[in-house]
Amino acid sequence: MSIIDKILGKDDRPRTTPAKPDMPMQNVLDHLAKLGGTPIETLSPQEARLQPTPTDAVKAILRETINDEDPTLGIQTRDITIDGAAGPLQARIYSPNLDSDDLKPLVVYFHGGGFVIADLDVYDGGPRGISRFADVVVLSVHYRQAPENKFPAAHDDAVAAWKWAVANAQTIGGDPQKIAVIGESAGGNLAINVSIAARDQGLQAPAHQVLVYPLVGNDMTTESYVENAAAKPLNKPMMEWFVKHTFNDQSETADPRVNVVGAANLAGLPSSTLIMAEIDP
Repeated sequence: MSIIDKILGKDDRPRTTPAKPDMPMQNVLDHLAKLGGTPIETLSPQEARLQPTPTDAVKAILRETINDEDPTLGIQTRDITIDGAAGPLQARIYSPNLDSDDLKPLVVYFHGGGFVIADLDVYDGGPRGISRFADVVVLSVHYRQAPENKFPAAHDDAVAAWKWAVANAQTIGGDPQKIAVIGESAGGNLAINVSIAARDQGLQAPAHQVLVYPLVGNDMTTESYVENAAAKPLNKPMMEWFVKHTFNDQSETADPRVNVVGAANLAGLPSSTLIMAEIDP
């Protein structure tokens, strides 16, 4: 089986029983249920953005189990604005030491949320942990979201954010020759599109790309969509809801920026790390 088949959710291994979350993730799901959220596919985008998130569940668990640990992980942050494709964007710098003159590798990070929900705070843990354990500076970017700004607004902002990071790396403590890109879910899609745009537009290429369960296809009939149609915290109805609000019409999902594995040219991209989720449409 090819890596593309695996990304698309195809699996040649016989499964005798449905996959179950491991214990720590089940604990998160149990706490999320206690927070009493409403299925976001029944809500407006504005209402959905106010719902409890897995991050809220994790924070609840930490409050119950850890009393003396520094929740910041010793990482300093500063909120800034950077140049987007159509105006300023919110961004957050994470650094082991914001006042140090020593330049560290820089990571440009794009959060998830189906291009519709979530923000820098919901996805604070990822970039904070990356900065702490990889000893790097992280620039987390909040791109424009749908339905207020439909496709390809987020993609345009991601490329603009990359250009800003390359031009301003040293001003935020980053080494301009050592810049990588990381994205989760919808942000993983933005990350690989930054790499593609860098290749096609002659921009500085990411030193490496890390794609965490990235959105890279438009086929909602794969085995993973069937098997995990009712998965938690992300299910097929939610994915359909994201598509409805992100795109002007269904045909836009065939764009190579969305259907990456089916339509994009993937030659000449940076080295990559793929981190996949098992119980995931």
